[in-house]
Amino acid sequence: MTTYQGSCHCGRIAFEVEGEVDEVIDCNCSMCRRRGGLLAAFPRTALSLKTPESDLGTYRFNKHAIDHHFCPACGISPFSEGKGADGATMTMVNVRCLPDVDLAGLKVTSFDGASY
Repeated sequence: MTTYQGSCHCGRIAFEVEGEVDEVIDCNCSMCRRRGGLLAAFPRTALSLKTPESDLGTYRFNKHAIDHHFCPACGISPFSEGKGADGATMTMVNVRCLPDVDLAGLKVTSFDGASY
């Protein structure tokens, strides 16, 4: 199991996530299309926030089922939280915020979030 260090641009939001990153989702919902993230799914327990939770900005839209977290200082969105299809709490990490991930080596799968 690999542990990745991640953060927003300014470092106000820092975290680590444990797991493997070899496949990511490119979602076309109105939020993801605009922010351009590549998302990898993890159980919420795999993510450990290294900075105060109170530093997170959170945005909810549509069904208000996903907490889209962002840095109020630099605007970067490092991860979101919600429930998976099985009801388990999960996080979707923007792998562009994980500097040790080789983006060119990832399998990218399109997800039609705009239809939900």
